[in-house]
Amino acid sequence: MLCSKHAKQPDVWALLGSSYVMKLLRLVPILALVAAFAAACGGGSGAPKSVPSDAVAVVGGDTITKNEFNSTLDQAKRSYTAQGKAFPKAGTQTYGAVRAQIIQYLVERSEYAQKAKDLGVKVSDKDVETRLDQIKQQYFGSGTTPGQKPKSKAQVEKLYKQQLKAQGLTDKDVKDGIRAQLVQQKISEKVTKDVSVSDSDAKKYYDDHKSQYEQPAQPASRDVRHILVKTQALALTVYHKLKAGGDFSKLALKYSTDSSKTSGGRLTVCKQKTVSCPLKTVAPFENVAFSLKTNEISKPVHTQFGWHVIQAVGPVNPPRKATTIPFDQVKAAIKQQQLQQKKQDAYNKWWNDTKSEFAKKTKYQVGYEPPASATQTTTTG
Repeated sequence: MLCSKHAKQPDVWALLGSSYVMKLLRLVPILALVAAFAAACGGGSGAPKSVPSDAVAVVGGDTITKNEFNSTLDQAKRSYTAQGKAFPKAGTQTYGAVRAQIIQYLVERSEYAQKAKDLGVKVSDKDVETRLDQIKQQYFGSGTTPGQKPKSKAQVEKLYKQQLKAQGLTDKDVKDGIRAQLVQQKISEKVTKDVSVSDSDAKKYYDDHKSQYEQPAQPASRDVRHILVKTQALALTVYHKLKAGGDFSKLALKYSTDSSKTSGGRLTVCKQKTVSCPLKTVAPFENVAFSLKTNEISKPVHTQFGWHVIQAVGPVNPPRKATTIPFDQVKAAIKQQQLQQKKQDAYNKWWNDTKSEFAKKTKYQVGYEPPASATQTTTTG
C-alpha cells in the first residue's frame, strides 16, 4: 500500500441477433420469445366484432389461436423443468405474469408480421440458417483456451444440441426466434433508412456539450516498479540481487508484500491525485521515484508501509494543461452517436404508432385480456 491517507444509446438492430439467441439458449423462464413465428393472414382494418371460440385474440387481419397460446405456454413449462424449477401454479401472481407476457408476445409478433408484409420485408430460410451458423461458431466453435484448435462442425453441432436439451428447447424454437428477430431487424433498417446527421448537427452537439471533449490537466507522472518488504535487511538483500542482474518481476513476486507484485511491481505515480492518475504516493517514495534516472534502481527507501526498492522504468512525464479536443477529431464519432440515437428515436416512433394503430383493431377473448400496462404504447430497444 503506497497511497497517503489524504491521498451511446445502442443502435436498435445491434441489440438483435446472436445476443438474443443466447438468451434463448439460457432461457430465462418467462417466455423469451420462442413461439413459432406466424405469418399474418389477410389485412382487415377496424376493430374486429368478435373473437372465435378457439382463439385468444384477433389482431387486425390475424387470429391468434388457443393452440398457439398453449404451445407457447408448454415451451415455458419445459424451460422451467429443464432448469429444475417448478412452474408457477395457476391462479398465482407469477403464473398470471407469465400468461400475460405470452399473450402480449403473441400479439406483438402478429403486429410485426403484418407490418413486415406491408413493408415488403421478407426473411428467407437461408437468412435464418446463416445467422444460426454464425451463432453456433461464435459460442460453440472456438476453443476454450487461446491457441486451441477450433472445433469441428460435428463437435459444434453436438454442443449446440446439448445446450438445447439443457434448456428444454428445440432447433425449431431457436430458428423461429431468429426469424422473428431478423424480421424486426429488417423492419428497423427499413423505417430508419432515410435518417441522417449533418455536419452542422454534429457541430451544434459539440458546442452544446464542449465539457465532454475537454482533456483535464495532468500532473507530472512516472512509470516505476518497486518491491516492498518489512525490514531494511531484506530490502538490502533484494537491492543487491537486483544490482547483480536479478529479474525484477520474479523478485517482486517472491518478496514483495504489495499487491502490485503480480504485475512485476509496476505503478504509475503522480505528483497530484486525479481521476486519470489516482495514485499519489507518500512523500519519501515520491521524492525518490521522481529523482531517479531512467532504469536506475534506488537503495532501500523507508515509508510508513515498510521498505521499498524502486526502479524508474521511464522518464518523468511533465504536467499538461487542460485542453479541448478539436471538433474535427471527434466529428465522426459524434455523427455516429447521433445517427444511432436518431435511428432509435425513429424506430421507437414507428413502433409506438404501430401499437396505437393495432390497439384500435385488436380484440381479446374473455379471460385473455392482458393487463392495461401491457397494452399501452411503449418504446423498444
